[in-house]
Amino acid sequence: MAERTDPKSGPGPGRATLGRRERVLKPAEFRAIFAARARASDGHLVVYARPNGRGVTRLGLSVGRRCGGAVVRTRIRRLLREAFRRARASLPRGYDIVIVPIAGPYTFEDVDRRVRALAPEAIGRAERAAGRAGEAGR
Repeated sequence: MAERTDPKSGPGPGRATLGRRERVLKPAEFRAIFAARARASDGHLVVYARPNGRGVTRLGLSVGRRCGGAVVRTRIRRLLREAFRRARASLPRGYDIVIVPIAGPYTFEDVDRRVRALAPEAIGRAERAAGRAGEAGR
């Protein structure tokens, strides 16, 4: 008989998914990330970043109707999640990242290249903003 695993326990060995603790889920968290205003854009994607103090870099997606119908939006979400999952190892830990697609069409190679370029840029801006806030508090 095949071994069964509890789906609530998270991804099993060999699975490359984003678990609940690796995703931004709550509307208040999205608002806080957008309000931090540390972002990078290239006309196709906007990437927002904010330190989260959790030791894990989390992903949030905001794919609006202007990107297309439900099928198109779901495909864009899949592309963005996979691009983030591949880039995650090269990103510093402890940040919340929200990606907002603006204009398509999207291919995986294009999305992967853009996420790898924009996420570090947004994180750098978030670090500089956090440094300025720390200096202002002295």
